[in-house]
Amino acid sequence: MKNNVVLIGMPAVGKSTAGVILAKLTGRTFIDTDLLIQQREGALLREIIAARGVDGFIAAENACIASLDAQNAVIATGGSAVYGAEAMRRLCDDGTVIWLDAPLGLLEKRLCDIRGRGVVAHPGSTVADIYAERLPLYEKYADARVDCASGDVEKTVAAIVRALEKTKK
Repeated sequence: MKNNVVLIGMPAVGKSTAGVILAKLTGRTFIDTDLLIQQREGALLREIIAARGVDGFIAAENACIASLDAQNAVIATGGSAVYGAEAMRRLCDDGTVIWLDAPLGLLEKRLCDIRGRGVVAHPGSTVADIYAERLPLYEKYADARVDCASGDVEKTVAAIVRALEKTKK
C-alpha cells in the first residue's frame, strides 16, 4: 500500500525542512534517510564518502534505503538516492514520490561547500554537473514535481499537499 510520501531532489532544495512540516501536518512519521545512513554506518556522510568513495557511499545508501520498512511516513531522501535502483524501487512501491525542484542558480547559492556537506559527487564536479546528471533520474522516479523556487517552505509544503491530492485522483 502506497501510504508514504517520498521526497527526492537535489541537496539543499529543502526536502528535510519541508518533510518535517509535512509530517506534522499529515500525522505521519518523519524519516531522513541521510540520518539513517549515518546511524547505520557510524560515520558522517562526508566521512563515508571519503573512506569508501562515491560508489561505496551509493552502495551503502542503496542498501540502507532498500531495507527500509516504513508505513505512513514522510521520507526525505538524500539527493543521491536516485542512483540506487533497489532503493528507488522500494520507495516507489511504498509511496508517492514527490520531486522538489529548484533553479540551478538557487542551488548553487545554497551549496557553496559540496564536499563539507557530504554531497555525493565525483572529484571536480560542479553543482551544475550534479544537477545535469541527476535531472533525468528525478524525472524518471517522480510521481509529481514541486517547484521550490520561492524558497518559502510553507508554499513548498502547500504545493506538496496539492500534488498529493492530484496523484490520488
